[in-house]
Amino acid sequence: MSRTALFVIDIQRALADSPGTEISHARRIRDAGASILDKVRANIDEAQSRGEAPGLEIIVVQHEETRDKGNLQLGTRAWQLVFPPHPSPHETLVSKNIRDTFESNPGLADELRARNVGTIVAFGIQSECCVLSTCKGALAADFRVVLLKGAHSTYDAEGKTAEEIEREVEEELRNEGAEVVDWNKWSKGWD
Repeated sequence: MSRTALFVIDIQRALADSPGTEISHARRIRDAGASILDKVRANIDEAQSRGEAPGLEIIVVQHEETRDKGNLQLGTRAWQLVFPPHPSPHETLVSKNIRDTFESNPGLADELRARNVGTIVAFGIQSECCVLSTCKGALAADFRVVLLKGAHSTYDAEGKTAEEIEREVEEELRNEGAEVVDWNKWSKGWD
């Protein structure tokens, strides 16, 4: 049976937990992220307690920038993760320096396939940047992709609200073959 990798994309202090630089819906993303991760981790723990291999794993993605590109510089508070991975064989930290996690990590798709991952479920920050690009990278690598509605967001930009941008990204990914599922509905499936 195919496994699922939950991608937690760029939920870093500057974007999600720093007044003045965080996205306007940072609290929503933090709350959704905490709930999703609690349920997924409980599911992993439950499978292990029964002596079974979990059907889920967690991939925490962390963006790194150089000083001239932005404030997510290695080692800074801005760069730190709101949800760091737990020490577990079922949680992996993946760094990237461009929007698409797969392009930034050319061997990642093969590593996931070797672990029998067939589905990528994604949420995080920024909808139209790293979330969109990583989902497209996963689609290009022939993974089934699920974007968690309500658990990704961005800044208001170019005369559009964050919510409008979220909907545009969801529609674009639907048109490319991804599924868009409300995060509450998806995470209830792991209770």
